[in-house]
Amino acid sequence: MTGGSPVAAAALAGVPAGVQSQGAWIGRRQLFVRFAGEAETATMYTATALIREIERQLGRSRFHSIAIGGRDPLANVPFLRAALDGAKPAIPVMLDTDGQRPDAIADIASFFAMVQVSIDFIGPDAMLAHALSTLGAAAKAGRSHALVLSPRDDTTDAQVLRIIEQARGVSEQTEIVVHPVTAPAEGATLDRQWATLLEQAMASHANTRLALRIPPPTGLR
Repeated sequence: MTGGSPVAAAALAGVPAGVQSQGAWIGRRQLFVRFAGEAETATMYTATALIREIERQLGRSRFHSIAIGGRDPLANVPFLRAALDGAKPAIPVMLDTDGQRPDAIADIASFFAMVQVSIDFIGPDAMLAHALSTLGAAAKAGRSHALVLSPRDDTTDAQVLRIIEQARGVSEQTEIVVHPVTAPAEGATLDRQWATLLEQAMASHANTRLALRIPPPTGLR
């Protein structure tokens, strides 16, 4: 083929409507553009096909925002740029990422109202460094940005507090949301350790809050 540019396409796990399960916009009704993981059933979308699907769903129902997420969405910057530029949604668009492609943010940040970086405390320290760099890139681009922390059973309070302090050092405008490991059983109360952790976290960064995730099938990500 000569002239022009190739048709941008990507493997998506779907474009479902749902409720954001975590982070800065938790509980918001969103239209999700989910990039497929290795074990997920994928459908190839051209940018044109995604534009039509976004327009179709926004035309038939009301949403707070669009969430771009799933596996490694920033591996598909040309596709995202073509789709979002073509759709020109009138509602905000959020990028939900693990933060491993900070260099890609500058090329596409203008399309996002919110850049949300999610950390689940799995992987080497280099992953954390990249996640913090992504927050910095979003701040530099003038985008709202949030850090979502999902501690595991073996995550220490010191680890959580250190990341919060580092995030504040990157940008004082970072919104931080900490999700407890598990929700309390029916009739039980959340362990007081989380209230203590929040008190300590806010001493370092005031814009920190604690929130329980919305589990599936209601909550999506």
